[in-house]
Amino acid sequence: MATLSDARRVVVKIGSALLVDRTSGDLRRDWLHGLARDVALLKARGTDVVLVSSGSIALGRGVLKLKARDLPLEQSQAAAAVGQIRLARAYEDVLAPHGITTAQVLVTLEDSANRRRYLNSRATMAQLLGLGVVPIVNENDTVATDEIRYGDNDRLAAQVALTTGADLLVLLSDVDGFYSDNPMTNPDARRYEVIDEITPEIEAMAGEGTSGLSKGGMITKLLAAKTATMGGCAMVITEGSTQRPLQALEQGANATWFTAKGTPQQARKRWIGSMKPQGEITVDAGAVSALKGGNSLLGAGVTRVAGDFSRGDPVAILGPDGHKLGQGLVAYAAPEADRIKGCHSSQIESLLGYPGRTALIHRDDMAL
Repeated sequence: MATLSDARRVVVKIGSALLVDRTSGDLRRDWLHGLARDVALLKARGTDVVLVSSGSIALGRGVLKLKARDLPLEQSQAAAAVGQIRLARAYEDVLAPHGITTAQVLVTLEDSANRRRYLNSRATMAQLLGLGVVPIVNENDTVATDEIRYGDNDRLAAQVALTTGADLLVLLSDVDGFYSDNPMTNPDARRYEVIDEITPEIEAMAGEGTSGLSKGGMITKLLAAKTATMGGCAMVITEGSTQRPLQALEQGANATWFTAKGTPQQARKRWIGSMKPQGEITVDAGAVSALKGGNSLLGAGVTRVAGDFSRGDPVAILGPDGHKLGQGLVAYAAPEADRIKGCHSSQIESLLGYPGRTALIHRDDMAL
């Protein structure tokens, strides 16, 4: 079973009810300082951390003195605009004393549904994590309308976990796990320690949240678990209101763990391999050896480009004899790929007019 101590990359989802006092509308700074200490400990032992944080609307509505529980879209977006800057500043204030740099990343559903935006998001997150930064991710509520919204940060967190290749997703909740019934109304409800498979019976047990600030109930958490575990990422639901929630989890606090289906890398390879290729790239014998050795595909090893594909599309990779070696997500559109085939990486800028990516298909975006 996955554990927090074994995780290489962790995404932590934080709900509004944990961050913002329901009565006053103020930030719970003592709690946030405790979370910062937990994050610092994870970072100190080499674990990458991404925080998916609600709270911008809840903070903004307090500043703007908006009393209604369900705000109209325009007021929600205005509250998000006011609250987002305060939320980002709060995370910076509590993490900076630990020597941790933060970055604000605002996304919408379109950023994962559109392959080009997805690749851009993935590349940016990879760079941030490679530089030791802790990204603070939230839905871009100032511009998102219903058709481009995730609608809850549980599912957003699951998508972020897949985008970043995380091996553990932690949902800090107002309950300490998944129960057979609502534990607030049924004292006989049983908490599950581990769920290996989300069956229809498990789904039927899911109830709705009771918080006045958060929108996600247990149903959305199960949807997040499906997304995460199919992508090779384990997930855990645990109670988050304690001062050191991640430390408590590591020390055996009540929780429900959802088992991953393989690893993030295996899941990504399966996803890439299952796509319908939009074109073909033929490589020489040297490139075949390099690919089998685990290297990326460079333009120098390409002899032929066929098809009408765009950046991010899946393309088949063929050997000199025309035999399919595998496929991958290409970093260039077909005309650009054709222009740099057979050329050294140092020539890309002069051929294309801009400093492009070194790899035509990165090894992480390839299934052989």
